[in-house]
Amino acid sequence: MTGTRILLVRHGESQVAVDKMIGGPRKCSGLSALGRKQAEALNARWLAEGIEAPAAFVASNYKRAIETANLIAPSLGHPDLVIDADWGEHDPGEVCDGMTYTDFVEKFGHRDWSIDPYDETYPGGETVAAFQFRVGGALRRAVDTWAGGTVVVACHAGVIDTCLRHALRSAPVGEFEVHTLNTSVTELVHVRPGRWQILRYNDAGHLAGLPRSTN
Repeated sequence: MTGTRILLVRHGESQVAVDKMIGGPRKCSGLSALGRKQAEALNARWLAEGIEAPAAFVASNYKRAIETANLIAPSLGHPDLVIDADWGEHDPGEVCDGMTYTDFVEKFGHRDWSIDPYDETYPGGETVAAFQFRVGGALRRAVDTWAGGTVVVACHAGVIDTCLRHALRSAPVGEFEVHTLNTSVTELVHVRPGRWQILRYNDAGHLAGLPRSTN
């Protein structure tokens, strides 16, 4: 198949998720013990499958994404890792980053991400629209930089949602919900300008036998 192939890998379970905290780029503490097992399972799967070495290996600047990338690197032939903050998750901003879910709800109430993409869902943080524009730029840059090659990206659920919406030309919010599993693989192929193929979403066969989450 011709075109630029993008393999999006959601990071393993994060420690902030176990601790029920908002884990933005400032407060992310990496993977939980289960998250490391999940990433090791994907690495073992790809070693067994003999996955082709990618043209580029990218991770967001979050510790949980970088740690996931390092754990799957052996199966890819230990390529150089490119850290690109534009592949990071929706940034909650300095005020909310590191808050517990309970404290956030007590202070700001239940916020709805699915109504207005220009609303500051995280007070002082990034809007959904700004987040999606950033991720769209990272995706465009990957296609331009490594045209015709395979790019493996260790990233986040919100990033994968955004890439799917872009590929499907879907509304920026609402319309559908996706629940991307930790270390699942989503594969997109950029066939030509404005045209994508979605070859798979949420491929997590390597997680068989592991619990879905720590809690």
